[in-house]
Amino acid sequence: MTKITIAAVGDLLMKKKMLDSAAREGGFASIFAKVKPYLRKSDLTIGNLETTFSGKNFREEPGKLLFNSPDEFAAALRNLGFDVLSTANNHCMDGKRSGLRRTLNVLDRHGLQHTGTFRSAREARRKLIVNVKGIKIGILAYTKGTNGLPVPEPWLVNRLNRSKIIADVHSLKNKTDFIIVCLHFGKEFRTYPDRNQIRLMQLLFHNGVNVVLGAHPHVMHPIKMFKAKDIDGIVRNRVAASSLGNFVSTELPRHTARLRGTILMLTITKNAKGVTDVMKMSCVSTRIMQNIGKKNVFRVVPD
Repeated sequence: MTKITIAAVGDLLMKKKMLDSAAREGGFASIFAKVKPYLRKSDLTIGNLETTFSGKNFREEPGKLLFNSPDEFAAALRNLGFDVLSTANNHCMDGKRSGLRRTLNVLDRHGLQHTGTFRSAREARRKLIVNVKGIKIGILAYTKGTNGLPVPEPWLVNRLNRSKIIADVHSLKNKTDFIIVCLHFGKEFRTYPDRNQIRLMQLLFHNGVNVVLGAHPHVMHPIKMFKAKDIDGIVRNRVAASSLGNFVSTELPRHTARLRGTILMLTITKNAKGVTDVMKMSCVSTRIMQNIGKKNVFRVVPD
């Protein structure tokens, strides 16, 4: 039997205060030092990159919340233990087409695999499959929107289209042992999934998806693991995590719920017959500490 562990976190939301803090401290290491062991000990670590690496040509626009991070943050994520990042979210077009392409180039340069946004139609047709100790894991990512920012070519960003998602899932079935779908969906600051989110997750599980990782609400949702039969008659444990909360962000002190997240830990096994399933689920609660010791110093810590 083969056994692996997967760690997943929610939004990596790098705002200006956090970036300024990292610059003052000479890097990002001290911000994440307390949670690094949990991320590095897993065989596969996944997060939602809610920023861009658009480079020096990035331009802020009045009245718009646009995100851009220095390339050093990509190096920090790799050092933290991240292997795969979902790039499909409402901020992926913040640096326009050139910023989207540069973001993916920076991730490639730092050895971070990614899915959800693409540099070409050909790249968009390729599906991300990660081989972890002989277990082939397919990972897909989609976003409900891009904050109204135009997407010049439809293949640049995986949009939340049910028929496309189902077709993508079916294309992975014969090539993988396990399928994870990352969804950027739901309403911000709502603490539980709405009816449409629940229906979409049920549809995905029915079509053979093992795990749904959600982001965008910026607050925690309940995480559930349950047995469900799919259209092929296969009964497996399914994990519905519609929002993992903010792993890193800066917020007003009164918005305490937005300063909390979780590291979802999954143990996956593949037996001698090739049956792959989630055997165990646990969570490490995390909290973003603000203005500690001296002003504008930030830490992400186990709670």
